[in-house]
Amino acid sequence: MASPSRRLQTKPVITCFKSVLLIYTFIFWITGVILLAVGIWGKVSLENYFSLLNEKATNVPFVLIGTGTVIILLGTFGCFATCRASAWMLKLYAMFLTLIFLVELVAAIVGFVFRHEIKNSFKSNYENALKQYNATGDYRSEAVDKIQSTLHCCGVTNYRDWKDTNYYSETGFPRSCCKLDGCSPQRDADKVNNEGCFIKVMTVIESEMGVVAGISFGVACFQLIGIFLAYCLSRAITNNQYEIV
Repeated sequence: MASPSRRLQTKPVITCFKSVLLIYTFIFWITGVILLAVGIWGKVSLENYFSLLNEKATNVPFVLIGTGTVIILLGTFGCFATCRASAWMLKLYAMFLTLIFLVELVAAIVGFVFRHEIKNSFKSNYENALKQYNATGDYRSEAVDKIQSTLHCCGVTNYRDWKDTNYYSETGFPRSCCKLDGCSPQRDADKVNNEGCFIKVMTVIESEMGVVAGISFGVACFQLIGIFLAYCLSRAITNNQYEIV
């Protein structure tokens, strides 16, 4: 048992650790809200692009939503553990932070390593979507129309890609290739956008996924601070047998 004088000397240190950890936990909780919002935003705004990737890629927004939710719950637990000054709860908090950090680190490495496969997968699936395109509204055709009308492009590399499709041989260019709203291009190349969609889509994905990756990386690095603070506070409470009166 530590002497009363020693406990009085360590009280301010532990109180300082608690205050800093509470501030950190609140910020950490906010980052969970941000990740949750980014996941929902990615699901809404990038859904057309993800639908033309492989099935695993469509789960990316749900991963962010799940991670954000876990961080919100973990931040609430961390706040409770800090206020209670419970050594074992703080150690558990630090362990969970470490686990989430490792998961995010592995996910970031995997995404970086396979980034070129994502491009190749998108291009291949986009070409297949053109070949199987129909105006009845299956999800791939809707994604093609949405991308072409939003980015003002036509085809994969250029509008000539459509000439190899069954849809073009029967109907002509789809309306989403039009330069102007409401036009009927049919086989008139002068009325359609000349630029292909692949380069434009890759630019959009790289820029917007860059935002997602940057936020995720920042959250992961921020967790190292929480791990350090929780461990130090837990150790200080254990070594000095600190109790809240």
